[in-house]
Amino acid sequence: MTTSFRLSRATRSLRCWSSFISTTHTYFHYATPANPNVSTHISRNLFEFSKSFNTRNGFYNYKNSVRLIDAYHQLVNYTCYSTVASDQKGEKPKNSSGNEGDRSWIDVYLAEKARPYARLARLDKPIGTWLLAWPCMWSITMATTSGSLPDIKMMMLFGTGALILRGAGCTINDLLDRDIDTKVDRTRLRPIASGLLSPIQGICFLGFQLLLGLGILLQLNNFSIVLGASSLLLVFTYPLMKRLTFWPQAYLGLTFNWGALLGWAAIRGSLDPAVVIPLYASGVFWTLVYDTIYAHQDKEDDLRVGVKSTALRFGDSTKEWIAGFGMT
Repeated sequence: MTTSFRLSRATRSLRCWSSFISTTHTYFHYATPANPNVSTHISRNLFEFSKSFNTRNGFYNYKNSVRLIDAYHQLVNYTCYSTVASDQKGEKPKNSSGNEGDRSWIDVYLAEKARPYARLARLDKPIGTWLLAWPCMWSITMATTSGSLPDIKMMMLFGTGALILRGAGCTINDLLDRDIDTKVDRTRLRPIASGLLSPIQGICFLGFQLLLGLGILLQLNNFSIVLGASSLLLVFTYPLMKRLTFWPQAYLGLTFNWGALLGWAAIRGSLDPAVVIPLYASGVFWTLVYDTIYAHQDKEDDLRVGVKSTALRFGDSTKEWIAGFGMT
């Protein structure tokens, strides 16, 4: 009799736990603010079961049950784990990057006033720095004397320069394209386009970036200083190319792969056309491949605002074009 009673009690307890977990799972995976009636219904069911469960087991009273449900309701609605978008809650985080991406280390570690500048330099998106740095590293490695390792100090210097100059290029781009950026969903929340920074603040920040870049450039030999400074013509005019030609990606290739020339010059003090020209040209074709693919996400916006790209130029033949560039 005692054994049967204990088994029956254990069975009821397991059923209680199973129902409680099932109801809780439904509640916390439901987009509650999107349907208040469903939210109220689920909350009531959860409370009723919690009341029954607590009464049978004597763990909590009704007041604690209500507090428990309310606490979890607040947790679901107001923490970062909520499935509800912030605009549905009527909240808009300050200095939010919107469709620029999720929260990054910039939001966590930088002071609030520094965040727009960090976003302007794209410090939270390092892929551009890598794409600028790789041609430099290839060139430095190829210029190294046979049997020796590449100059680590020089590679670190070029890596730092790539970070700074890529940020300066982004600042120039945002200053010149601020009228276009406001019309494109992907770019309308950039610091200058959104009004977080004024054009004057952007120009001052650009001056600071170029000053840092000059400090890096002055560490090189005289030939490299002249060669590096000449790349600024490409950097400042690239944002205008999308207004003039369907080939701005090719112009970006000329700009982003300048390090293929500069890296060799920094080690050898001169250029060897037989080596650096093929390296430079291959880098340009490489840029045409990845940036044409990237440009396809903006095709509709580009048509609407009247700017040009290889994605629009190639159209349905894009695969054939980039396959050709990749084999070149």
